[in-house]
Amino acid sequence: MNQTAANQATDGLRDVVALNSDICSIENGVLCYRGYNIDDLAENSSFEEVVYLLWNSRLPKRDELEALRLSIAEQAQLPEGLLAMMKAFPRRTTPMEAVRTAASAMAMFDAESEDMSPAANGRKAIRILGQMASVVAAYDRIRNDRAPVAPRRDLTLAGNFLYMLTGLQPEPLAARALDKAYILHADHELNASTFAARVAAGTLTDMHSAITAAICALKGPLHGGANEQVMRMLNEIGTEKQVEPYIRRKFENHEKIMGFGHAVYKNGDPRARHLKEMSRQLGKLTGQEQWYRMSTDIEDMVVKAKNLKPNVDFYSASVYHYLHIPSDLFTPIFAISRSSGWIAHILEQYNRNKLIRPRANYIGERNQKWVSMDRR
Repeated sequence: MNQTAANQATDGLRDVVALNSDICSIENGVLCYRGYNIDDLAENSSFEEVVYLLWNSRLPKRDELEALRLSIAEQAQLPEGLLAMMKAFPRRTTPMEAVRTAASAMAMFDAESEDMSPAANGRKAIRILGQMASVVAAYDRIRNDRAPVAPRRDLTLAGNFLYMLTGLQPEPLAARALDKAYILHADHELNASTFAARVAAGTLTDMHSAITAAICALKGPLHGGANEQVMRMLNEIGTEKQVEPYIRRKFENHEKIMGFGHAVYKNGDPRARHLKEMSRQLGKLTGQEQWYRMSTDIEDMVVKAKNLKPNVDFYSASVYHYLHIPSDLFTPIFAISRSSGWIAHILEQYNRNKLIRPRANYIGERNQKWVSMDRR
């Protein structure tokens, strides 16, 4: 590598533009999918509508949207062999381990897993998205010695997830809250998991393998999992009156407060305010407004002391808690939603593929000489 290139090496590839894409943009703090502002989509669309947009570059007509919703619901049923495999997982298996392994195993039960034609990839996209939600719900029931619940044809992906998780018809506000969370998490340009998916897809590996690569990246605590840690913090605080002393101790000990700041957004994450409002509404619905109030108190203190604003993970923690979702399912839920974006990027990579093979700036020893064993 020449010296000019070496001088431009950037740790973590921060701010390095790696490829061209027309799926998602983050410009001047504004997040857009295919040119549509996330605020507009979060307030007016459904998750399936956003999925259609991400995969087809345009918003669907009414019949196209219903066809996609129905197809996802119908393809969400898990093969019996996959369920049997999940039941055989060791009891210590975490939900993200289960999702990672099941996503890979889904390929073995898909007759088109190795068919790389655009038509087959379109059908696999629908199956993968539907089955991801079913895997998360089914594994939670399996690990709690309950039988998995089959998806229903009449529900949205969000509604079906809550139904498969609990076996009960979800409240409309609950289904809409999860649907909105799915929209907000659907894509986020070249984050770590999406880049991992594109690197894998760039080798022309199959879609299931690329999705599995993305899940492996999401599993890392520096990418997924921040919302789970936010909920852990709220549980540690316990009551509203303990917020101030707890956060002040964090400040004094120079400890990180999860759910604040973002590598891309300098003036606040535009997704956070939508989840904040949903947290407020769900707190009122459930009569447990303390989690919302504790969160706003923490936000006020951190913004005032550190000038750090909440990111998408901060209020999603209380939203999922209000939906009675166990905290170790928070990151798997992220994976369900982000699968839609991963698939969009995988399809785009296939359509105009070039192997992703960057260079490294070597900083090690040079001109070393081999010496024999007895002289080392």
